[in-house]
Amino acid sequence: MTPAAGRPEPPRFLGHEALRASLRRSLARGTLPATVLIHGMPGCGKQSLALWLARTRLCSGADKPCGRCNSCRRALSLEHPDIHWHFPLPRPKRTSGPAKLAAALEDARFEKLAEFRKSPLRAEGDTEVKGIYLAAVLTIRDHAHRRPAVGEEQVFIIGDAEYLVPQEASPEAANALLKLLEEPPDGSRFILTSGRPGSLLDTIRSRALPIHLPPLPVEEVAAFLREECGADPEAAIRAAKLSQGSIGAAIGYLEPDGDQSRQRTRALDLLRAATGGRRADAYTAAAAFPPAGGRGLLGLMGALQLWIRDLGAASLGRDDQVVNVDELPFLRDTARRLALTPDRIARAVGQVEEASMLARGNVNPQLFMGTLLLDLEEILEPA
Repeated sequence: MTPAAGRPEPPRFLGHEALRASLRRSLARGTLPATVLIHGMPGCGKQSLALWLARTRLCSGADKPCGRCNSCRRALSLEHPDIHWHFPLPRPKRTSGPAKLAAALEDARFEKLAEFRKSPLRAEGDTEVKGIYLAAVLTIRDHAHRRPAVGEEQVFIIGDAEYLVPQEASPEAANALLKLLEEPPDGSRFILTSGRPGSLLDTIRSRALPIHLPPLPVEEVAAFLREECGADPEAAIRAAKLSQGSIGAAIGYLEPDGDQSRQRTRALDLLRAATGGRRADAYTAAAAFPPAGGRGLLGLMGALQLWIRDLGAASLGRDDQVVNVDELPFLRDTARRLALTPDRIARAVGQVEEASMLARGNVNPQLFMGTLLLDLEEILEPA
């Protein structure tokens, strides 16, 4: 299929052939539930799979999705009137009242979709504070109770659904979605995606069929970077290894000054502050953060967890399991100096995971990070 004039060719959906074949059969038999939850690590292709699933369901061709019918062409250009893709957005400024907020969020969503059309390949993650607000869920509910525009069914994709909770210390958005999923309107299908499904309300997870999307092999990610992004082989394999099987993350690692690379460097600085034996370093590192915008720390928390896991691998002499191999000397020296044990590494990873849950609330990043670094210092330093 050739995209509309002047638009880039959408990137091909790589891998997961067996899973896609199973989903295609379920759709053909009519056995796929109306609500599914696609979960997996950030950037592994969850929203790409959701869009593929929507195209497959609405395709009018014989070999679904055919990529040639009118439905497929409109879906590939993100202009299908019966595919509603929602995702976390920054809260619009200077909006008062639910109606104005809902309109502003819809304007922002269409602007972001236009960006996706212009640049289909994008790095995973950013540092913006964003969410899926109650006003957006009410818009989804309103559209779900309408008839599909051109076919017999419409599909609602809610990407990164973990951003439904908490919303300004309240689960209103998640609860509003829950009510919609309890009794989905005829002709409406819902596909949720999440990198942290445990953050969703139990009642939401219980109403959705879970579909796990595993990471891709490093070789497949590297091949994608070479063929779709024009990366040279050495840069492609380095980014693929750092990504741990996530194309979205790998694209970010191709850019030395991109968000992904900056978060990796900053997370290493945090680990150094927590393991250097100088409490003042932890205070200094925490003071470098702004006083607001805690939800913008989520990507950084994931990068810090990876560094701690690498520290654990180095402590066990499993250099082949280290992802950040360029810092292997530091990891070995730190592991040896602290006499690290697997239980302390596991506690440190768990501490960062617990902190990630707190970061979804309205936290002060300076206080939050200072507390986390001191906790990590206490866990990782020998007794």
